[in-house]
Amino acid sequence: MTDLKTTKLHAKHIALGAKMVPFAGYDMPVQYPLGVMGEHKHTRGKAGLFDVSHMGQCFIIPQDGQFETAARALEKLVPADIQSLAPGHIRYSQFLNSQGGTLDDLMISRLGFEGHTHKLYLVVNAGCKDADYVHMLTHLPDDVFLDYKDDDLSLLALQGPKAAQVLGALCPQVLNLTFMTHTDAPIMLPSGPTFIHVSRSGYTGEDGFEISVKHEDVLALTEALLAHDDVEMIGLGARDSLRMEAGLCLYGHELTPDVSPVEAGLIWSIPKHRRGADAGYLGAARVAADLADKSSKRLVGILPDGRAPAREGTQIHDADGNVIGEITSGGFGPTVGGPIAMGFVARPFAKPGSAVNLIVRGKPRPAKTVKMPFATHNYYRGN
Repeated sequence: MTDLKTTKLHAKHIALGAKMVPFAGYDMPVQYPLGVMGEHKHTRGKAGLFDVSHMGQCFIIPQDGQFETAARALEKLVPADIQSLAPGHIRYSQFLNSQGGTLDDLMISRLGFEGHTHKLYLVVNAGCKDADYVHMLTHLPDDVFLDYKDDDLSLLALQGPKAAQVLGALCPQVLNLTFMTHTDAPIMLPSGPTFIHVSRSGYTGEDGFEISVKHEDVLALTEALLAHDDVEMIGLGARDSLRMEAGLCLYGHELTPDVSPVEAGLIWSIPKHRRGADAGYLGAARVAADLADKSSKRLVGILPDGRAPAREGTQIHDADGNVIGEITSGGFGPTVGGPIAMGFVARPFAKPGSAVNLIVRGKPRPAKTVKMPFATHNYYRGN
């Protein structure tokens, strides 16, 4: 068995009574004594703290110091518009292969502090990061450098309606952020002063932040946040149920090398002028074709009747017993109060309210397609 990697908070997770499981090559906490249901509800009601240091963090740096050079280079690999990205702002996008399937999805930020606005900061998924780095090194031009920081930086996510109040007490600058913006700010910790990179974003549908911090400071920051009565550590189990309720794709489930962003319902992340076959990025022809030909499948939300959840891999049938799709993620939605699922269905069944059957233990169970998210997004976009 391959040895699992650990984050700098591994000992803290153990001390807090976490149940640890292998995930993306790491030994990670799936839940704490509060339990998945309790952790989920705590995040929706107060503030949950997640160790997401297994994610990949890297910088794209142009040799000539010109942002346009870095932006044009990255636009060869993602369908998002990077050249218009303002300092201090974030874009969501995807790495595509030459066939237009999804290699990974990622967050792209343009640094905002003086002397560094030519640099791009990327956060990629843990299970894909090594392949992502090779992909970028293979395709970026020689005058654009990749500086990956997995050996230097940890990553925390503080999510929930109390997140701003909690983090703002330690670092007031974050209160000026709106959804999909970021800042670099000083913070005083018991271990001493340091800087953190804070993005107002996350993976739960709630207001909150992702905080990049030096390895040597992550424990002190974690303990400072946990000292607040409204904060609890949250594991991978609740992270998954929260993102499902928010209707957010998970790589390896809704997104795979065979699935295009169009099929996954992510066309909103591709601006109109980047939707043509000649847009210049890997996979652009597939994106254009899926839009023009109305690709055969679409990602939808699914509400099963009754209380039995439909798990990943469950077949979806029409009323006549024909296979029309498959569940990609499924489980219990604590906020919804019942089972929820996401999956791909043939286009005629993608309209919300379409009746389908889920094949659970060999028997058809009625369900219907619904528009996502299942739980309302509460992102902070300003007063």
